[in-house]
Amino acid sequence: MIQDFLSSQLLDDQQWQLALKEGFQLPACEQEPHERLRNLIKQETDKEMEEVERIANNPEAPTFENTIVALEHSGQGLERATTVMYNLLDAETNDDLDSLAEEMTPLLSEHSNNIMLNEKLFARVKAVYDNPPAHLTSEDRKLLEKTYEGFERSGATLDAAGKARFREISRQLAAATIRFSNHLLKDTNAFFLHLQEEQTLEGIPEMHRQAAAQEATDRGLDGWVFTLHAPSFIPFMTYAARRDLREKMYRAYHSRCTHQDEQNNFQTVRDLVNLRRELAALLGYPHFAAYALRRRMAGTTEKVYNLLHELTDSYLPEARKEVQAVAEKAQSLEGKDFVLMPWDFAYYSQLLRKDLFDYDPDMLRPYLELGSVKQGVFNLATRLYGITFEEDRSIPVYHPDVTAYRVYDRDHSLLAVLLTDFFPRKGKQGGAWMTNYRSEHCDLPTNETVTPENSVRPVVSITTNFTKPAADTPALLSLGEVETFLHEFGHALHGIFAMTHYEALSGTSVYWDFVELPSQFMENYATEPEFLHTFARHYQTGATLPQEYIDRIRRARTFQAAYQCIRQVSFGLLDMACYTLQEAFPENVKAFEEQAWEAVRLMPQVADSCMAVQFSHIMSGGYAAGYYSYKWAEVLDADAFAMFREEGIFNEETARQFRTCILAPGGTVHPMELYLRFRGREPRINALLERDGVSPKQD
Repeated sequence: MIQDFLSSQLLDDQQWQLALKEGFQLPACEQEPHERLRNLIKQETDKEMEEVERIANNPEAPTFENTIVALEHSGQGLERATTVMYNLLDAETNDDLDSLAEEMTPLLSEHSNNIMLNEKLFARVKAVYDNPPAHLTSEDRKLLEKTYEGFERSGATLDAAGKARFREISRQLAAATIRFSNHLLKDTNAFFLHLQEEQTLEGIPEMHRQAAAQEATDRGLDGWVFTLHAPSFIPFMTYAARRDLREKMYRAYHSRCTHQDEQNNFQTVRDLVNLRRELAALLGYPHFAAYALRRRMAGTTEKVYNLLHELTDSYLPEARKEVQAVAEKAQSLEGKDFVLMPWDFAYYSQLLRKDLFDYDPDMLRPYLELGSVKQGVFNLATRLYGITFEEDRSIPVYHPDVTAYRVYDRDHSLLAVLLTDFFPRKGKQGGAWMTNYRSEHCDLPTNETVTPENSVRPVVSITTNFTKPAADTPALLSLGEVETFLHEFGHALHGIFAMTHYEALSGTSVYWDFVELPSQFMENYATEPEFLHTFARHYQTGATLPQEYIDRIRRARTFQAAYQCIRQVSFGLLDMACYTLQEAFPENVKAFEEQAWEAVRLMPQVADSCMAVQFSHIMSGGYAAGYYSYKWAEVLDADAFAMFREEGIFNEETARQFRTCILAPGGTVHPMELYLRFRGREPRINALLERDGVSPKQD
């Protein structure tokens, strides 16, 4: 299966387009996947270097076409091979692939440096940048700007000693990010809670018991097994009445990568932060955050801290009240001397929510069967944008859990191939994400309009870790998992609707603090009655989700909104504390972490827990000095959805504007300009405050 998937994704653009039209007739391959990728990466690395040398040594004067566009078109085979390798490393890895990534990543980093630090090549790029031709379109200018800044930010302006050090930093960073991810995945998989007596399951709903029984069976054990993967861990912490077992699970989860063994990440965290700090200093920035934010909407650390402090001022008083309410609920049941600990919070929160709103998230699960939810989400896209989804089993996939769909536009032109991969497994990282296996682009001149017919259409993937089917029940989702589906589907639409000439500017290739707007925007539909009524039906009886349940959802939707906001702010503060450092990262990672978020800490700090060593977003996931972007984008998404509320949440004209102004252009235009085109003004925080039940600021 994975061999055919590799063969299909490694096709060049022309072969890919032909395969989509005429079918996937793929030759057999005897090589193991990791060996095939290793050989191909080495081969394509050499090929790209030959292409780059031809550009750098071109005897003709540098032009936009023979330098910038030629560089954009180079290395396409290497891009396909490395994209597959890194995507599978997240979604379907094994020891061979882990070893391959650890071997190839430093080599690929060095290869990138050989290109970006090529003095002849940079001289040509700089010549075009310093004297841009008058005929360039706005998209051309954006590519030129991004290309030049890419060289500048990769050390091209450094002297020989600086370039040598930049190479070494890049090599070490590449190795450290892979090491961090591998340690986290292995430590997550290493722990499981094996229960053999039914009384230990007190409080846990039947569907989660069945899932745990299935997990035990899969491991060749009797009884029930709970793991640290979200579909198992979260329900256990929410419903398990046994406090000692909740504590055991909590400590296991929050102490991952802290133990004195091969998976310890303390030194890796120090390495990652220190290397990024040194890289930024080498390029003339006071700290890594200043370097990173130059390519973000926020622009400066001052604006990031302004947002985090504004959110703190608005939400922290209410968040403290919310935590106190949970503590009082616990004391009413356990006695006035009961001290609320982090492993108690989810459990007593759900009891309090049930008291206040007669609402238990699990009461919705029978109405949120995955197949129905998927159809509901697809139908939402059809209603908004006129697109349709057709399953195609002839398109190769990398695992039996994966389904491929052709996505068609209103006129039945092919927009994309969408892959969905919903369930956790041993070789899969935790969490949820969207990625591309192939990005949209068009080789026509930029003064010609991009259409689905004249462009290479993308392969977009949604990967999650949803609740798996159990022996007697299908996959029944929580409302939070529905929100996750909508979130990743929003990212997918950003890739599906891409209509740009250059792959470097296509789809989600936008500023980090803008990329979450399309995804978080879609989450707004999760609690809209008009949306829920289209698909939410009981998986056994077919009964529609009762209106009284929807009313309870909507009454409860601001429950602990302030707590959740401050939790996100605390992560943002830790991120900024790491990447505004101008001196070496302290030896004691835990103490640094506690100090970073002390001002917004709502619960007691547990001695053996540490977030930084597990914080893959900011250590290995591209969000270094960028975690604030979730809250930044929340301001955008709430403000954007307010416009849909004004015009109607399914209004096709508003959706057309959102597609045209926000989704299709990718990174061809500055994101604030895109937002202004859509909304007619800059975003305001009031809509977010109103949505969260916090008193909005007055204009």
